[in-house]
Amino acid sequence: MVFVDESGLMMAPLVRRTWSPLGKTPLLLQRTRSHRKVSAIAGIAASPKGRRLRLFFRLHPNQNITATLCIAFLVQLRRQIRGNMVVLWDRLQAHRSRKMKRYLRRNPRIAAFYFPPYAPDLNPIEYGWGYLKTNPLANYAPENETILARRAHKHLRCMAKRPNLLRGFIEHARLSFFD
Repeated sequence: MVFVDESGLMMAPLVRRTWSPLGKTPLLLQRTRSHRKVSAIAGIAASPKGRRLRLFFRLHPNQNITATLCIAFLVQLRRQIRGNMVVLWDRLQAHRSRKMKRYLRRNPRIAAFYFPPYAPDLNPIEYGWGYLKTNPLANYAPENETILARRAHKHLRCMAKRPNLLRGFIEHARLSFFD
């Protein structure tokens, strides 16, 4: 089972409270209020009984997630996960496109299902995006999207090495698949 979602990492920092010496206000320097971003797609893969969890992701600087990029992500998953897969994701247009439907028909190993509308709290990877943005990337103002992508890649790899963190995302979503 793979819980998939997309997100955007903006150049403008998410400002959080921080510590500094008394009387010295911390400064966050950023070049501009740019709309440039790094689009990301990720999935938390769980073994049938939920014992083994893995994080897969792809980053796309200055691009929007399209059906083509979603299919490329599924191709990556197919190479790295043996056996059949159940993909659970939201109702993004790229997930429901003709191109995606054709791809899924040609790949019977992958069964795709949608979360109910307006229920992002059911998808564990949403909590992963929240963690990434409010912890390691908080107060971070990169010079360009390449630097942002490198930093996000580093922290996503760190997240992937922490199965207890991934398990926490699944438990927070209150899914009863693995009881």
